[in-house]
Amino acid sequence: MKEATARRPAQFPLTVKMVMIDLDGTLIHTAPDLADCANRMLAELGHAPVPVETVMTWIGNGVPRLVKRALTGEMWGEPETALFDKALAIYQRHYAAHVSDLSRPFPGVVEGLAQLKARGYRLACITNKAEAFTLPLLKNLDLHKYFELVLSGDSLPKQKPDPLPLRHACQHFGITPDHGVLVGDSSNDVEAARAAGMPVLCVPYGYNHGHDIREAHPDAVVDSLAEVDRHLALYTGA
Repeated sequence: MKEATARRPAQFPLTVKMVMIDLDGTLIHTAPDLADCANRMLAELGHAPVPVETVMTWIGNGVPRLVKRALTGEMWGEPETALFDKALAIYQRHYAAHVSDLSRPFPGVVEGLAQLKARGYRLACITNKAEAFTLPLLKNLDLHKYFELVLSGDSLPKQKPDPLPLRHACQHFGITPDHGVLVGDSSNDVEAARAAGMPVLCVPYGYNHGHDIREAHPDAVVDSLAEVDRHLALYTGA
């Protein structure tokens, strides 16, 4: 295991009770299906395709923003409203039909989830992906069974980087934020955890708009989910 930090952050709890885990770029490599559906959409609209490597930098703020990025080629570009509405409907149709064709759990994910479950941690999946895509994806890849709670991008009025989903999960499990940990891949995850008052671990292989996750200064970077249990033991003395 490659240690990103050898010290225990002051905010790391002595007793971790719940682990919240991001989906896209953390649990599942969804970029191939997201890119495939983006290109199906662009083809219907008469636009040129985009490479999966580019789409990987666009992931993390939900499907509507992904569609806008595909249409404009810009991170925060705003296409004409009628075009966007048409494109979003096309994308949603394709993604609903192909949500798990090419997507697969990252190495260490199944092992890591099983370890955390066996250790008695309460597990929640916190994602900005809409529920209509989140639940089929988790179920199709046999990951849904590990989670007691799944919060999607449209489950609550606000999504990450707002801390609301994290705080809602804490309330659901009857714990305070200092007894939860978020595992993610992006600066959105780090920002949400900081705002919620809980520690955050990140994986280095995720999307994060093409930036090194270490630049966001999470409490630690773990090589895979299979290392999370070991990190929690290191920090909490378990």
